[in-house]
Amino acid sequence: MTNMLLFWLGASLTWNAQVSNTTASLRGLCVVSSKVVWASGTKGTFLTTTDGGSHWRAGTVPSAEDLDFRDVEAFDANTAYVMASGDGSKSRIYRTGDAGAHWQLLFTNPDAKGFFDSLAFWDKQHAILVGDPVDGHFAIFTTADGGKTWQRQQTPPALADEGAFAASGTSVVVRGRKDAWFVTGGPGGGRVFRTSDGGITWTVAATPLGGTKTAGIFSLVLVDKTHAVAVGGDYQTAQAKEKTAALTSDGGKTWQAAEALGYRSGVAAIGDALLIAVGTTGSDVSQDGGKSWTHFSDVNLNAVASHGNGVWAVGPKGAVVKLAN
Repeated sequence: MTNMLLFWLGASLTWNAQVSNTTASLRGLCVVSSKVVWASGTKGTFLTTTDGGSHWRAGTVPSAEDLDFRDVEAFDANTAYVMASGDGSKSRIYRTGDAGAHWQLLFTNPDAKGFFDSLAFWDKQHAILVGDPVDGHFAIFTTADGGKTWQRQQTPPALADEGAFAASGTSVVVRGRKDAWFVTGGPGGGRVFRTSDGGITWTVAATPLGGTKTAGIFSLVLVDKTHAVAVGGDYQTAQAKEKTAALTSDGGKTWQAAEALGYRSGVAAIGDALLIAVGTTGSDVSQDGGKSWTHFSDVNLNAVASHGNGVWAVGPKGAVVKLAN
């Protein structure tokens, strides 16, 4: 555990607001390093900083002014992908290789009834894209050439009214070269889908979360090879604390309810010591792997991400905050 984490454990956590230079609602967030961070949101907006947030540059992807970028995945200060969520063709993926000066449209949702939820990269060439069910199955696409072409994969059947949530770009997460997990919600309860072969075959596990059409798992973080933490709830009853967090210690096979939080749309790990969860009613920290949580902020936030000890979060009206250190 680093000295900074030891400091945090003994001090009150605080979010420091940064000047984002936008009023867009932000849900996409990718922390590349202690200096380089990308964010994305409504009205085709993307943000980037190369000095740890002292200065943010906001821009708009051309011809995408009516799109909502719910996810951003970046590799450095120049290369980033943004994913738009929307009905049918309003779900798209764009790429920049020159820090946002130019953008290329890579993929448009081929399903008129489809809706993209989250995107994750194993490496610069291989990625997985998750969308809401079409014809009874979640829409899963993978690429092996940096997003130039996409292949549809199959999943086990979706439950009635089951879907994923595009709330923070973290309803799908990857690890290693071929492992991926994505999370869902709905009347039948939130579930966790797992693949170890790059999306070709899947297993699925039930969780204690969910139970209504607007409730379930909104975000997932893989702590280590066997431990993971899921957060969510019902976004229409954000104050309700039942069925809002769960954890696994057997690699996702079984899930147990954790201490209640209230609705949370994002969760991130800081090293091997802390977890931070954010949502419309505030932020919480866990020091025991997600079993118990302590509330530390009432700021309305949508997504949280970290790199090393650097932790950022984003939210409505251009909100960008960094955990004080």
